[in-house]
Amino acid sequence: MLELLFWTMVLGSVYSYFLYPLLLKLFPKNDTSGLPTTTPMTPLSLSVIVTAFNEKDRIREKIENTLALDFPADRLELIVASDCSDDGTDDIVREYAEQGVKLVRAQDRLGKENAQKTAIQAAQGDILVFSDVATQIPSDALLALERYFQDPSIGAVSSEDRFISTDGKVAGEGAYVRYEMWLRRQESRLAGLVGLSGSFFAARREVCEQWDIYAPSDFNTALNTARLKLRAVTAPDVLGYYKDLKDPRKEYMRKVRTVLRGMAGLARHSEVLNPFKFGLFAFQVFSHKLMRWLVPWFLLGLLISNVFLLGTDPIYSLTLIGQVAFYLVAVIGQLWPTTREQSLVKIIYFFIQVNLAILDASIKFLRGNRMTTWKPSAR
Repeated sequence: MLELLFWTMVLGSVYSYFLYPLLLKLFPKNDTSGLPTTTPMTPLSLSVIVTAFNEKDRIREKIENTLALDFPADRLELIVASDCSDDGTDDIVREYAEQGVKLVRAQDRLGKENAQKTAIQAAQGDILVFSDVATQIPSDALLALERYFQDPSIGAVSSEDRFISTDGKVAGEGAYVRYEMWLRRQESRLAGLVGLSGSFFAARREVCEQWDIYAPSDFNTALNTARLKLRAVTAPDVLGYYKDLKDPRKEYMRKVRTVLRGMAGLARHSEVLNPFKFGLFAFQVFSHKLMRWLVPWFLLGLLISNVFLLGTDPIYSLTLIGQVAFYLVAVIGQLWPTTREQSLVKIIYFFIQVNLAILDASIKFLRGNRMTTWKPSAR
């Protein structure tokens, strides 16, 4: 019985990260490479919605970045959704009124999604583009987004993240992000993404009609897209650049908040796990979300069961040595940050950090902790 538990923990630990991607490769995929450049385009109007809470130090740069994007001005609308900012952010936004920038302000500070909903109700575009203040958008990004929506089967499009450190290089979690982006591409070609990049994504207007202000907008949009029998896809040629957090502790807490909000969103919409209603999308949510969140518990169970199996077979001595060595590498990475310059140490360290954040969020969730309001992390 104990051996069965051990090997179940092994399977659970590796399923989401390794077995699930292999299973994705077995299914026939849809082509999401985009339309040929010679295909006539149907012009679409875009509403860019930037959500802000007390962003007086960064909102001007974000507005300037958006206004400079290469997209026909007569088909582009910029809306700043203020989540009851009280630091002068709104006054700065009003300075750009003559350039067509619109300010909408939530009546109550109920969180990012509530501010977004206020902007959705005011938006005029065929496509709604959501972006955070901290995210810098390349000049050709909106033109690339428009091309994806020429495919009527696509309901939402996610950018791909690029973390930039203070020295201008890809941040330490680059390898992990590259893995996530690869996984997203596989999901895009099947039933669609189960979560978009929350800092920069776009969706058709009809996808945003059911907007749950208590669920993360990246998951909410993916869910609404699946409900309409459409797909949410990732766009390798649509990038969002944002700086890595200067304080590692704040980065850790950002991860905890992200996971906690994700758990709350899935709990509110647990019907998405029903394969009879959502088909392969339910399989993807189960594999990518739920099983990923269970990994730290599987790892804990694996270590404990391994200890009790010592002496029953030599293989369990080897597996315990392997586990201890794995965690020691993460400890070394924590105590001596310069060692994280080595790829192996960096990957193991980041993997442990992610799963500690998931474990922390899981405990908070089980205790009834939920997050509604949000404050952007200082970068």
